Amino acid sequence: MAVTIKDVAQLAGVSPSTVSRTCKDHPSISEETKEKVRQAMQKLGYEPNFQASNLASQNSRTIGIVLPPSARETYENSFYLEAIRGISSFCNQKQYINTVVTGNTEEELLSVIKTMSRSGQVDGFIVLYSKQDDIVINHLYNEGFLYVLIGKAYQNINQTIYIDNDNILAAQEATEHLIKQGHKKIAYLGGDNSLMFSADRRAGYQLALTMNGIAINPNYCQELPFKKKDQIKAINQLLSSDDRPTAIVVCDDILAFTLEDICEELKLSIPKDIAIVSFNNSLIAKLATPKLTSIDVNSYQLGIEAASQMINHIENPNLMATKIIVPHHLVVRESSSLDR
Repeated sequence: MAVTIKDVAQLAGVSPSTVSRTCKDHPSISEETKEKVRQAMQKLGYEPNFQASNLASQNSRTIGIVLPPSARETYENSFYLEAIRGISSFCNQKQYINTVVTGNTEEELLSVIKTMSRSGQVDGFIVLYSKQDDIVINHLYNEGFLYVLIGKAYQNINQTIYIDNDNILAAQEATEHLIKQGHKKIAYLGGDNSLMFSADRRAGYQLALTMNGIAINPNYCQELPFKKKDQIKAINQLLSSDDRPTAIVVCDDILAFTLEDICEELKLSIPKDIAIVSFNNSLIAKLATPKLTSIDVNSYQLGIEAASQMINHIENPNLMATKIIVPHHLVVRESSSLDR
């Protein structure tokens, strides 16, 4: 098995990022620490790509922004655009360059990141998602590359820098808003629960029901397929059932927009027959008919905080991993309240 930066770091008693910066002869690392790391590399037979390291030193101040793997759907979601806007705004102030990294599959995305890392094109990566057992995140951690997650870390929590909302609390507040409107038959429509934000929002929804003495109906809590046609089929089945819900918490505005279309086709009035609360407070929420009640997760601020932490750790490599929670707030519109 090939020796990794992580192996060298463990033997030298330093962080993987310190090993990476030693390979680049970064001035922030003391000569004593560099020597300890070099001895560990020699003992393990680790051979860094010094050509790439020297190139990175010469062409530093570049940050990679990693989008989730997708052929199309990711680029339709304004959450990512707003987060990138926040990152770019902060990087411009600090005179850092950012470059967007994309791929249709996890394997394609990982290949691009490996190429960029080997060639020394970037100082670190901001990953715009957090997912269980993700090969990209695992690679960045195992190879000791500096990275920041937007989303809660699934593993290596104490060694991972991440920026997130309290998605459990946000979904709890969204559900309690519907309970205050008199609803007890409340459903939840989520995405892939390997994505940390989706799993947390489902947990917050369930917590709100439990705390208010409402039994959790497993038929109401759905993890929808990725393809839109399959989502439409699942939503139609839910809304056509004899015991259909009277309110629904939806994990994002795009899916909520699809839900509104289906309600219109089924002649269900919003919010009289079906009340809806969604997430992100995107332009879609404001243009939908009726306009969507939505949790604003401050995606622009998430991007700013991610860029701030990335640059802070580039310039101060011995900092402890930071965790930052960005506040959210509920924006009430016509889709959830007959009073409006």
